[in-house]
Amino acid sequence: MIDHVSIQVRDLQASAAFYDAVLAPLGGKRLLEFGDAIGYGTLRPEFWIGAAKTGGVAREVHLAFLAADRSVVAAFHQAAVAMGAEVLHEPRLWPEYHATYFAAFVRDPDGNNVEAVSHGAQ
Repeated sequence: MIDHVSIQVRDLQASAAFYDAVLAPLGGKRLLEFGDAIGYGTLRPEFWIGAAKTGGVAREVHLAFLAADRSVVAAFHQAAVAMGAEVLHEPRLWPEYHATYFAAFVRDPDGNNVEAVSHGAQ
C-alpha cells in the first residue's frame, strides 16, 4: 500500500551515516541522491531522508524495516549500537504481536523510533 515514505532530519550527514549503517544488514542502500535528499531501498528508493525545511516541533516517527530473519535483526541492532544509537529494546520475541514477531528498536539521530522486524520462525 505504501510506495515510499520520507522524513525530515536536522543533520543530513549524521542521519545518512546512521541509515547507511543500519539499513546495510537489511539489504538497503543509497540508491538516489539529489539536492538535500537521499533515497534508500533495495531495488528502488522506498525510504527517503531530507534536510528539515519546515518549522515547528518535530514529532517522533516510528519506522519498521523488514528483516529477512532474526540474524538480520541482530545485525541491525549491532550496527545501530556501533553508531552510538540509543537502544530502546534489544532484539527479542514480541509474542503480544504474534508468536514469531522478532524485533529490535533504536533511536535515530533525530530521536525517531527505528525498528527491524522479522516475522519468520527463525
